[in-house]
Amino acid sequence: MRSTACARPFAGRPFTSAANDTPEKLYALWDGAVERSRARLDAALADGGLDQLVHVSWPDGRHASLRRLLCDLIEEYGRHTGHADLLREAVDGLVGEDPPAGWHARASGS
Repeated sequence: MRSTACARPFAGRPFTSAANDTPEKLYALWDGAVERSRARLDAALADGGLDQLVHVSWPDGRHASLRRLLCDLIEEYGRHTGHADLLREAVDGLVGEDPPAGWHARASGS
């Protein structure tokens, strides 16, 4: 589901790397992204549910439902998580999600 408006979403923006960021900063960024995502989903569900049409469209102008968009996001997330697992194992031999000792995802709403 590629929109002509989204074909090059980062065009003109500089590439930045997280290579020098601390794990704490990266986990904080992750937690913030999860919180924003949950808040936006809650708002969208309250404002029309899963069958409402989303703003992005195919080149022919058709719009997908929020349900379809969420399914696509879950699929993409799973695919990239799998890629990251392969890279992680190649780098240091660890597999899975090995977060720092004692780290726990923040509870929703905190």
